[in-house]
Amino acid sequence: MSFFSSRPRPPKGSAKWIVLSLAVITLGSMAVLPTGYVIERPGQVFNVMGEISGQKVISSDDVAVYESDSRFDVTTVSLLGNRESTPSWVQVLWAWADPEQIVLPLDEVYPPSLTTAEIRAESSAQMEISQQDAIAAALAELGYEIPRTLYVASVIADAPSSGILVAGDFVVSAGGSDVVSFDELKSQIQLSEGDPIILEVIRDGQPLILEITPEKRETDWVIGAMVGYTYDFPVDIQLQLGDVGGPSGGLMFTLGILDTLSEGSMAADRHVSGTGTINAAGEVGPIGGVGLKMIAAKNSGADLFLVPKGNCEEAIGQIPDGLSVVTVRDLSDALDAIDALREGKQLPSVSCN
Repeated sequence: MSFFSSRPRPPKGSAKWIVLSLAVITLGSMAVLPTGYVIERPGQVFNVMGEISGQKVISSDDVAVYESDSRFDVTTVSLLGNRESTPSWVQVLWAWADPEQIVLPLDEVYPPSLTTAEIRAESSAQMEISQQDAIAAALAELGYEIPRTLYVASVIADAPSSGILVAGDFVVSAGGSDVVSFDELKSQIQLSEGDPIILEVIRDGQPLILEITPEKRETDWVIGAMVGYTYDFPVDIQLQLGDVGGPSGGLMFTLGILDTLSEGSMAADRHVSGTGTINAAGEVGPIGGVGLKMIAAKNSGADLFLVPKGNCEEAIGQIPDGLSVVTVRDLSDALDAIDALREGKQLPSVSCN
């Protein structure tokens, strides 16, 4: 007689099926659970000397335009995920292991205070401003006089300016001082140190005196409005690049406009890619995602990549093998690099000094 009854052994191989089933369930859960991250990847490149949806990227009915054998690419970063739909954990883990992808916290890319629609609207406004600045820089390089006025491009919801400023307001003065540039406006906002600041604007042809109380974001006082310049261009230049947003195409647009309005091919038959903002004075500003944009340029076969001097420290350790990179402070530096490429001269080495 036995006081213990033996349990039947599971069929041979059933343990493996149990483990496999648990793994499938775990992976299935990882595929649907929200992650709190987004993924950046190298994005598309767009030749500003070419066409988008059958239309020339750069065109004009006012001045002569010329065909060119040169290629000038705007580089982009592709973003997977947003506040409404994040990547799966499987995608995040894969991206962490891939040197050509970057995993970022959701809140870093999509601040909780803004909706996805508001961020996209801001990105579109940045591109619009960038294109206007690019036209101004190119026409100034060609010798044109370009009058400009500071204006409000968009207002962020629930920010200090919300309900006070409106898109299209022309900014005349801030804190009692005339302002004709973004830097002057920003300086006056910082001087307020959070106290209410008086802005004089022109709206629908009428002067208005408005009071706004800035709030602190990280180290700066802000009023929550995107501002740009409206220019009185002596000639009409049209730019279009589909749904691409952000300000980082400015430098490449300027180069494309210069080549389009000049006979010959600025870079001969070479392929130039790059990134960076530009202002009417031709100064090139830093941007984000430079490492991924260099990968996109390398993958597209670029001969040269132009990177803002302000991104030098970030770029220097991420240059893909076989890609020639030159850092530029301004439009003059970019034109010098293109001249050297066209003439077969040695390109300057990357220097952050």
